[in-house]
Amino acid sequence: MQRFLLKIISLPLKLIKSLKFVGVKRTFAAAKYRLKGASGDPYGVWMKYNVPTNRELKQQRGRTFAHSPLISIVLPAKNADAESVRDIANCFINQTYSNWELYIEDCGDKPCDGIENAFKSDNRIKYRYTPDSGFPECINRAFSSADGEYFGIVNYGDLLSVDCLFETVKAINEAPAADLIYTDSDEFNADENSRFDPCFKPDFGIDTLRSKNYVSQFSLFSKRVFKEVGGIRPHYYEPSGYDLIIRIAEIAKSIKHVPKVLYHVGSGKPSFELEKTCSEICLAVLKDHLLRVGLKGEVSGGAAEGTYRIDYELSDKPKVTVLIPNCNQADTLKTCVNSVLELTTYGNYEIVIIENNSTERSAFDYYESLKDNNRIKVLYYPEKGFNYSKIINYGVENSDGEYIVQLNNDTKLLTPDWLEIMVGMCKRPDVGCVGVKLYYPDMTVQHAGVVIGIGGGASHVFKGLNRNERGYMDFENVIRNVTAVTAACMMTKRSVFLEVGCMEEKLAVAFNDVDYCMKVVKSGRLVIYNPFVELLHYESKSRGVEDTFAKELRFYKEVRFFIDRWRDELKSGDRYYNPNLRLDTDKCEIKEEKVN
Repeated sequence: MQRFLLKIISLPLKLIKSLKFVGVKRTFAAAKYRLKGASGDPYGVWMKYNVPTNRELKQQRGRTFAHSPLISIVLPAKNADAESVRDIANCFINQTYSNWELYIEDCGDKPCDGIENAFKSDNRIKYRYTPDSGFPECINRAFSSADGEYFGIVNYGDLLSVDCLFETVKAINEAPAADLIYTDSDEFNADENSRFDPCFKPDFGIDTLRSKNYVSQFSLFSKRVFKEVGGIRPHYYEPSGYDLIIRIAEIAKSIKHVPKVLYHVGSGKPSFELEKTCSEICLAVLKDHLLRVGLKGEVSGGAAEGTYRIDYELSDKPKVTVLIPNCNQADTLKTCVNSVLELTTYGNYEIVIIENNSTERSAFDYYESLKDNNRIKVLYYPEKGFNYSKIINYGVENSDGEYIVQLNNDTKLLTPDWLEIMVGMCKRPDVGCVGVKLYYPDMTVQHAGVVIGIGGGASHVFKGLNRNERGYMDFENVIRNVTAVTAACMMTKRSVFLEVGCMEEKLAVAFNDVDYCMKVVKSGRLVIYNPFVELLHYESKSRGVEDTFAKELRFYKEVRFFIDRWRDELKSGDRYYNPNLRLDTDKCEIKEEKVN
């Protein structure tokens, strides 16, 4: 008995061990700007550890790559300040990677004083004054004569870090098939000599890109794809280059994200009228994009400025089975079922309640009251005990919907057209399952996507955020690609469910939904979070908490199983979460340590 107790007590320590896998002057951009974050703020601490030292920059200058492509960059400018142009040019002169060329394309009312002759000693810098041209024409013309294997665009007023081209070329050597390479970014204020507001981006996700242009600033794209898409289309040109990025993403063989802050956006926001114009252009860009890729949907503005929403068209309405496991909790179940029956506008669905060893008379009385409702049937799960995965698998086996929704009995629907939205998205061939936004009863966020690696296993992000509060990169409010969503409300195709092996029955309670989603991702399909379907979630009201020794033991075993199965993925990190963000919190906070 004593040995058994010691073995059990050691479980948490073994679990913790298994999760482990999971003062120098620093230089920034041109020599003029040695910018630092505000003292004591997390980003300032991050820079202290992660901005390369002079010694590291010297090592970069001495490094040779197996492949050292020529990088051609265009700087379009109009009525530019000569000093600012020199600062940008100096960013390139100081680069630790030297095989580049810079085209300064000036389309102002008059030539930029002193620039034409300023860099004659460096034949990599080329200045041209064309007053009758717009930015799109200038960029296309420059690239038509450029010799680079990769192209890039720098906006006037922005700066590159001194190691920007080195790190992007390093990424090209690591992923030689990449046609699009993008980096993280931040903002800078030259007057205050400060950097702030870092944008630590996720890896590429097509649905995330359709929701907002998070890829731009800074990106390189291969000459091949630039020519294949036909360059910049003047009618769709706007400062962020959304149209170009999304057309390149459609045909790119591979897209590589460099999770380093290598581009610095000059502070100063565009006018309201410019923002309005850009938003209108981006909506047109998305409509064109859907036509090109053969998708039908309605494009509209999103919940936050600079974000967009696509609701995919339904040509038919396939049958949806809504599976609701239940044990006792008649009033809780009734609230859930009534919300679905009263609000749902989609016609072709059924509700399947899976009765799981209820002991209270009220539960059976409620089932009896539903017997005349042709939309609802009650299945009686034949085994004792609670195993969520087995219960769901039993429900799928004994139902016939083409699409399956797993729905907790402790939820309340808030969105009437929820099934239209979810089916429209889930029916795409590249999609495996779709999750939604869930709130606690106080209308703070309970679920807005799952990130693997947080806490050593996986966790919901944005928990506790107020409904109208803006979180990191507005990601709680945009349709985006994620690694996993919660099964409290999750839709999947029946065909995909069966193909990936159903729910893992060794995971009775913990991580079974995350495990399922990761199997879907491994099959080559996408998992999507859609915040435009909303539900209340009285989390774990019916199941309870891990409040007994047996429950805790089961929980540790399931965590152990999950970690062992997905060890490589946990070690690599969640592709839709940035390695510069902490894994000991679900608040998307910056790591205050050396990252890479």
